Amino acid sequence: MNWDSALHLALRALTRNKSRAMLTTLGVVIGVGSVIAMLGIGSGAQQRIAAQLESMGTNSLVIRPGSVTHGGVRTGAGGKRSLTREDADAIAELPDVLAVAPSVQTTNQVRYRGTNWGTVIHGVTPDYITVRSWPLAEGEFISQRHVLGASHVCLLGQTVARELFGLRSPLGESIVIKGMACQVIGVLAEKGATAWGADQDDAVFAPITTVQRKLKGITHITHIELVAADREASFRLLKEIKSLLRQRHRLREGQPDDFRMYNRAELAQTSEESARVFTWLLGSIASVSLLVGGIGIMNIMLVSVTERTREIGIRMALGARRGDILWQFLLEALVLSTTGGVLGVLLGLGGAMAVAHFSELPVNVTPGSVLVAFLFAGLVGVFFGLHPARKASQLRPIEALRYE
Repeated sequence: MNWDSALHLALRALTRNKSRAMLTTLGVVIGVGSVIAMLGIGSGAQQRIAAQLESMGTNSLVIRPGSVTHGGVRTGAGGKRSLTREDADAIAELPDVLAVAPSVQTTNQVRYRGTNWGTVIHGVTPDYITVRSWPLAEGEFISQRHVLGASHVCLLGQTVARELFGLRSPLGESIVIKGMACQVIGVLAEKGATAWGADQDDAVFAPITTVQRKLKGITHITHIELVAADREASFRLLKEIKSLLRQRHRLREGQPDDFRMYNRAELAQTSEESARVFTWLLGSIASVSLLVGGIGIMNIMLVSVTERTREIGIRMALGARRGDILWQFLLEALVLSTTGGVLGVLLGLGGAMAVAHFSELPVNVTPGSVLVAFLFAGLVGVFFGLHPARKASQLRPIEALRYE
């Protein structure tokens, strides 16, 4: 079979009825475009979730005190005063621990001249900025000298800096927290909201000793955050830290833990899997329209076989084999589907760019999704074109020539 001649005949057969060919191709165009756009939106959402989790630290663990029961009423996590900075120092000695940041938290009003703002005050150590992967926008972070001296210094999150100082730089200025003046030595870069919507930039950071002694009057801590060497190490550390803290807190066998541990790697893993399922769900829904386009190709090819029955009989009478007829009609279906695939790729890319431009939805169209959609369009053409092609090839020459 001469493939050049076959392709020429296929194109000539399709151009006999341009409107019908265009309408048939339209189903594939919409299907391919929908698959590419939906996979792009799903992949973009997956990247946004991964970025949010990365901002919190995907290899990090959080340890909080346990609950306290008063008269049958349980306070929930954080009620006990069971964690100390010495616990954090002991955890820092474990293998696979890169950095440990004990902290305390309180909520208070901060004032600057005639302006005030209610926010969260974090008492932290120098390793906090490493554990949270939180860069500075300007200034410097809290040092060990500030912690040892319980210095009256602080850093501001972007939200607090904006609410108190507007567009002016707060460096060197003093704010008042619960009657205590603190000099602003730095501003952290914008972190954004957490996965559950909390504003991470609405915070003030001061030395842990300053918050413990001068704002809260306590010696215990409320959080221990640490970063592991990798995600697998974070799962191993859960057991090691549990054993270490039970030993340090002298808990006997059978006694419940007086602390709670949370592995952000588990949250990251679950969220990534959910986002991946969401992406493929969108792609699967969009691929239904591609299947509908394939059914349209099959219907039109069946009509074409009926209309060209005498032509098929003449070609067989002149020596065309059944395989030649089968490949002729299969090639026509493939031309329809691949043409629709090319136009669908352009439509999908344009639709994805439009969604990214006119909405806040992240869109990430990958070469893999474009290739999969295009190849799927070709397979749809072959699959749905096979039945009409076989029907054409199985016609009897004598009956085909007699067909009116």
